[in-house]
Amino acid sequence: MARTTLDLIRETVRGETLFNEPMREHTTIQVGGAADLLLYPADREDLAALVKLLAERGVPYFVLGKGSNLVVRDGGIRGAVICLDQGFRGVERRDAADGRPRLWVEAGTALRTLVRWTVDHGISGFAEFAGIPASVGGAVAMNAGAWGVSIGEQVVELEVMDRTGATHVYPREMLRFGYRSLDLPPDSIILGALLRGGESTPATVKDRAKELYRRRKESQPVREPSAGCVFRNPSGGKAGEMIDGCGLKGVRVGDAQISTVHANFIVNTGNATAVQVVSLVGMIQERVYVRHKTKLEPEVRIVGEWEKGKLRISE
Repeated sequence: MARTTLDLIRETVRGETLFNEPMREHTTIQVGGAADLLLYPADREDLAALVKLLAERGVPYFVLGKGSNLVVRDGGIRGAVICLDQGFRGVERRDAADGRPRLWVEAGTALRTLVRWTVDHGISGFAEFAGIPASVGGAVAMNAGAWGVSIGEQVVELEVMDRTGATHVYPREMLRFGYRSLDLPPDSIILGALLRGGESTPATVKDRAKELYRRRKESQPVREPSAGCVFRNPSGGKAGEMIDGCGLKGVRVGDAQISTVHANFIVNTGNATAVQVVSLVGMIQERVYVRHKTKLEPEVRIVGEWEKGKLRISE
């Protein structure tokens, strides 16, 4: 009997393989239909074998971090979703020749883990990321930031894998970071980043991380399911203030609601759907454009399909 693509994936991947997995359980806003496959490669060799197999079989893949800044449509994601959450979580100190702190951090490492590590070792430059629910790979891919600091500023070099399973190291000068963006070749999978920090003390770093997290809790709906900031700040303005100026705080579509704490957040108050969330996104864009003549650009990624289709995994 001929082996199907699913058979080959099960035989190839040593890590966990989940079939027809609801993405609402893997996104911070808790909406989204099922992914055909959710795969957790065990290590680099496992990942390389997987992406080569997917390329040979013509199966598209999407790389998932911690599921923040992401809305998956209610029809789910066709093909494979690859998550590095299990086999790619190391942090290692690799100081520069002059002794300045540098950290090699694997892509699946949670930002909160990185922040705690730098607190314990007295390394500055990362406390600003306290409370951001992202992986390091996802944060670098979108150049996440807070309090005027973006993680791209800390990147010394980046290691990625392409669709053939080959790895490439990009030094800082070859990387093109933008506002909440990083330009990489299509289908690139970030494996890890060498990040620079500064010398400090554990107490100093801890105090700063605690203070910034306290301010985050006061100004953002951190206790409610959300995808983070919905829109990028336009030039010369703040998206949240523009949305609030339109009187949209608290507006709901079903169980999706524009946060009453910070207007640039949409929260899931119960059983929201992606349709409801995206309806609010469109409403906000329309109202802000009418009032401020500004077109807000989404910061969140909206992926997947509205209706469940057939598997694109061919035999």
